[in-house]
Amino acid sequence: MPAIASIRTLRLDEYPNLLWLEVTDDAGNTGLGETFFGPRAVEAYVHETAAPKLIGRDADPEGARMALTPEIGGQGAGVEMRGISAIDIALWDLKARRNNEPVSSTLGGRCRDAIRTYNTCAGYQYVRSAAGQTSSNWGLGQGNGPYEDLQAFLTDAGALAKSLLSEGITGMKIWPFDRYAERSAGQNILPHELEEGLRPFRQIRDAVGDAMDIMLEMHSFWNLPAALQIAEAVAPYGIHWIEDAVRMQGVSALADFRARCPIPVTASETIAGRHQFRELLAADAVDTVMLDLGWCGGLTEGKAIAALADAWHRPIAPHDCTGPIVWAASCALSIHARNASIQESVRALYSGWYRDVADGLPVVENGMVRPADGPGHGVTLKKGVWERRDATVVG
Repeated sequence: MPAIASIRTLRLDEYPNLLWLEVTDDAGNTGLGETFFGPRAVEAYVHETAAPKLIGRDADPEGARMALTPEIGGQGAGVEMRGISAIDIALWDLKARRNNEPVSSTLGGRCRDAIRTYNTCAGYQYVRSAAGQTSSNWGLGQGNGPYEDLQAFLTDAGALAKSLLSEGITGMKIWPFDRYAERSAGQNILPHELEEGLRPFRQIRDAVGDAMDIMLEMHSFWNLPAALQIAEAVAPYGIHWIEDAVRMQGVSALADFRARCPIPVTASETIAGRHQFRELLAADAVDTVMLDLGWCGGLTEGKAIAALADAWHRPIAPHDCTGPIVWAASCALSIHARNASIQESVRALYSGWYRDVADGLPVVENGMVRPADGPGHGVTLKKGVWERRDATVVG
């Protein structure tokens, strides 16, 4: 088997939360990976810790995982796990390209040709600064195009639902309560805040009835009593799932929440590794398992987590609201895993800046998504991206 010859990373000032990573083997094959948040710290981990352990080893995802496991340094989707995730995705891409086959085949084959997708209602500038997941980073008023979907769900969610249905998309995810969590640090929600937060749900049901599945994102901002109060208020609107309602610092609170919640519970993009997901499942804390390949450990862990969830008779729904490579890898997992139920997509991103930096994006048609034809996960960075004036390349 060819050995890993080099690892290089790329940051662009225009997209300050993203890190791209390229692995090259000694036969000249390359693979691309990606992760989101803390890119400078991940960059340092990759070159100071991971690369010295991997250069010269077989260019194989499982061998790399075993070599890096002692360096995770702690639970959760922190810097080490983000670096491991990017490397793992790149190695699966490299392996598939070396064999001239799609990643879904390298994983073991397809269960379906395409999968239903829902739209996360972000806009073109969503989470584009280093401020993190806050309303100050929603990018409101900064976009220029037809899909300012975050502004839309805050103002006329009914019209937004009609727009999505016109494209065959029958699921939408919104987060109207986040602003109130910021006020109280998630400790309570006031009556007028609860009423304002319910407005988009009323608008959607008034406009399109039950034709649209609504996913409620809570971003792990709330304590248990407040999360239950919100869940009980939105339940009459027929919510498809409530996601990351409480902080994921242990599974007991989420298990308690699920036992009392009138809505199916989804979690969690914020945890990592098969062992943490096993605890989630063993605690009977979740109805749908959500994993982010850029944070959970890559496709190696994603495949293992999907199998674990299947053993508990739970579906998976891969998360993505970050970058084009994780989205493409997630789509590959979604057409491979038998228990994948739906794939997240963001039309403002895949019709917007993803196209500025990448080719070979997944194809969205009539509410379904599939990876692009060709080897690997399909995505390549556009010619000249590595040489851009705002680029920082290491390795």
